[in-house]
Amino acid sequence: MKKILTIVTIAMLIVSCGPSKVAKEARKTFKGDWALTSVTYPQNTGTFNVTLLNDASASCFENSTWNFVSNNNQGTYTLQGTGCSTAQRHFNWSIDEENTPEGVYDFLLKPTDENAKSTTGGEGFRLNLRNLSETDMVWEQTVTLEGKPFVIRMNFTKL
Repeated sequence: MKKILTIVTIAMLIVSCGPSKVAKEARKTFKGDWALTSVTYPQNTGTFNVTLLNDASASCFENSTWNFVSNNNQGTYTLQGTGCSTAQRHFNWSIDEENTPEGVYDFLLKPTDENAKSTTGGEGFRLNLRNLSETDMVWEQTVTLEGKPFVIRMNFTKL
């Protein structure tokens, strides 16, 4: 009887520590190839010189191709555009299990090398996963510009 109780307790701990149903579904939806079709600034007008992910200008990210592997939470992206480095970049990604008050999930992207070792000392970029469907995905990042919040929106389409 004691062994059965121990086994049941361990099984319950394993199940309770696993990813939520929402996170599992999101991982399945992420899986595959995406194109970052546009970078916009929904609360601001004008032209801005924005560097994304400490990597390249927003214009280099437009039309970039992204691949997400859901079974190991790794991926790659390749930039596009004249004068942009088209070397393939690697990253690890995860979806924060905790839902924010407004129903938006945080998404964490950590740059790595081809062997999945961090290239930023373990630091990454926290983005808001504003929308995720079978065909479209929207990320937002809020930074500070002249002491005020500045929202950068990245719009993806599934390939």
